Amino acid sequence: MLLGTWNLENLYRPGSPYGPQDEAGYEAKLAALAAVITELDPTLLGVQEVGDPEALKDLAGMLDDDWHVALSEHADSRGIRVGFLSRVAMTVVADTRAFPAELRPVQADDSGLTAGETGRGVLAVEVEGGDGPLRVAVCHLKSKLLSYPNGRFQPRDEGERARYGAYALYRRAAEATALRALADQLLAGDGQERDVAVLGDLNDEVQAATTQILLGPPGSELGTPGYDRPDRGDATRLWDVAPLIPPGQRWSRVNSGRRELIDHVLLSHRLVRRATAAGTGLPGEGPPGLPSVGPDPVERRGEPGSDHAPVWVRVGG
Repeated sequence: MLLGTWNLENLYRPGSPYGPQDEAGYEAKLAALAAVITELDPTLLGVQEVGDPEALKDLAGMLDDDWHVALSEHADSRGIRVGFLSRVAMTVVADTRAFPAELRPVQADDSGLTAGETGRGVLAVEVEGGDGPLRVAVCHLKSKLLSYPNGRFQPRDEGERARYGAYALYRRAAEATALRALADQLLAGDGQERDVAVLGDLNDEVQAATTQILLGPPGSELGTPGYDRPDRGDATRLWDVAPLIPPGQRWSRVNSGRRELIDHVLLSHRLVRRATAAGTGLPGEGPPGLPSVGPDPVERRGEPGSDHAPVWVRVGG
């Protein structure tokens, strides 16, 4: 079984302010995405930046066999949301934007506007795995690419840049906390016996504080001496599969020339023990070839494919 996550980058039908400008551009984008998914051959693929629900159905229709589609009902201000493409039937078990009850709203801009829920919904589904049910959540956390009042992508000065960087960090941390709360529900304190995965575009790297919020009790990450020693944290911990990705492939996006692994797959104790391989891009094809992107997402409007590479893990029975 191969589980994966992929940010499809502004998947809209023609006519929106963010997607391809014409039908030819749209068809080229769909064809590029479909070719990658066909070659990747996932059992279940979490997706981000679905701007038009019908566009994801169009993409599924270009794939071989019959694929199942699930989408969050909670989109952001641009209409983008998360979802799944699956070869097997799915049951939606959660679709939420809620912060935990104890977590207060966080400041979002200079006016004092606050955010009291995630910017995009977090979706969780259950599928029948080879050895019992598999529960998977997909997310798209607040971006590090900053936007400013009146649609600007450049700050007026360093003070504004610093403040809006802080606001984005507040929101991403709060959203990671909300995702961790959903993971706790899926794990139900039984990660040694439950197959649970959390995946998506976390918009930060492995050691970032917001990513670390998701892991649970520290002490036995992959590649550490404690990994093979059972402990009480195994019931609630999640393991990032990043250490299983070959170092020469350990990125999923190129930001202003800098390679970053910002898309992640995290697994429960029972599931990570059956992980046999992980990677970015397509298995067997080496490092992902990605364009370098800048701070203005409009610059890539209408480009085929995606500015992210898929991140995947293969799990044995």
